[in-house]
Amino acid sequence: MSMRGVLRLAEVQMRVLDMAESKQHYGSRMGLHEMMTDDNGLVYFKAWAEHDHHSLVLREADCAGLDHIAFKVYDDATLADLEKKIIDFGIEVERVEAGVYPKSGQRLKFILPTGHEMHLFAEKEQVGNSLGTFNPDVIPDDEVCRGFRINALDHVFIVGPDADQNLKLFTEVFEFSYTERVIDGEGNTVLFFVSCSSRAHDIAFGVNPNPGLIHHVSFRLENPQDHIRAADLIGKYEIPVEMNDRHGVTQVKTVYYFDPSGNRNEVFCDGYTYYPDMPLLTWTMDELDHAAFSQSLHVPESFLAVYT
Repeated sequence: MSMRGVLRLAEVQMRVLDMAESKQHYGSRMGLHEMMTDDNGLVYFKAWAEHDHHSLVLREADCAGLDHIAFKVYDDATLADLEKKIIDFGIEVERVEAGVYPKSGQRLKFILPTGHEMHLFAEKEQVGNSLGTFNPDVIPDDEVCRGFRINALDHVFIVGPDADQNLKLFTEVFEFSYTERVIDGEGNTVLFFVSCSSRAHDIAFGVNPNPGLIHHVSFRLENPQDHIRAADLIGKYEIPVEMNDRHGVTQVKTVYYFDPSGNRNEVFCDGYTYYPDMPLLTWTMDELDHAAFSQSLHVPESFLAVYT
């Protein structure tokens, strides 16, 4: 698959209740690199392997949750083409000039049918991953790959009304592939998984009457050994754990846990490689235990009830 449209989830801005606690959680413990604090007090982080200046932004607020998600596209021509298509889809688009969002080029800003603010951009300052680009190193120094050894921001799972319209927007306008779904007893789809890459999903949507909620933000690990290390550190620091298991959906090895503000995080490894000619995989709600957690076959009550 030639990736020349929407490339990846490239930025998530989260609301946190206490910035000092959150910086310790995402920085000192998870191992993300703190890049800057802007004039408004927002704090910017990146994972070690990412080239862009940042992928996670934290804003201190009175309630936890999601401010926006942003996907990076191939170039400004792609951005202009998508602007017209989003408008034709029936969604209002605001064009934001370069520099309004730090280290970032011009953006498109709009509201998804599920009530979430989404951005598209083509340019962000690149700072590298410490390996270099000319005769690059193979592995980073220990102080670079640290904490949970997170490679990159990977995906988000958002919930709200009209999730089926999110699916239509992402597949018809952004040209994502529809990879997996969960249906209820009447055959209605309640969970949607879509991909713009070779991964099983780059974003997921769930049906919920309340708009703009997030289930989790997920970070990618390189291998099972790093997964074990992350789980050990989660225990060492007494970070609240929801589940350590394997998903049937996407087949990844996962740990779900909560940041100090109650936002759900995930770290994972493994999973299958996706190609656009693969069939849509369907799960049913009566087999949700297999779909969600295929080892323990247990879905915690909080997993379907806690959103921020």
